[in-house]
Amino acid sequence: MSRPRSPAYRTAALSLGIALIVATPVVALLPGPVGIFTFAGGAGLVLQNSRWARYQFVRGKRRFPKTGQLADRALRRASARRRRLRDQAAAAVD
Repeated sequence: MSRPRSPAYRTAALSLGIALIVATPVVALLPGPVGIFTFAGGAGLVLQNSRWARYQFVRGKRRFPKTGQLADRALRRASARRRRLRDQAAAAVD
């Protein structure tokens, strides 16, 4: 278990995440998939450091489960990996 981050670090990471999300449309004009990675990095930082964003993310996952699974996989969330392994083990037993 990691120790809690300082409020200054959380604020800086949240600000960087928001800046990356805001910069995504500008970066998307560049050739290649740079905009996707910029948005994903920003979304990851915001989700790690904002309770409101996590709450909205969970609400969206419950409302649209297939899209939530794709988002979990794209963000490489450990909880999604544990859930997938648990479901595979349960399917193997049945």
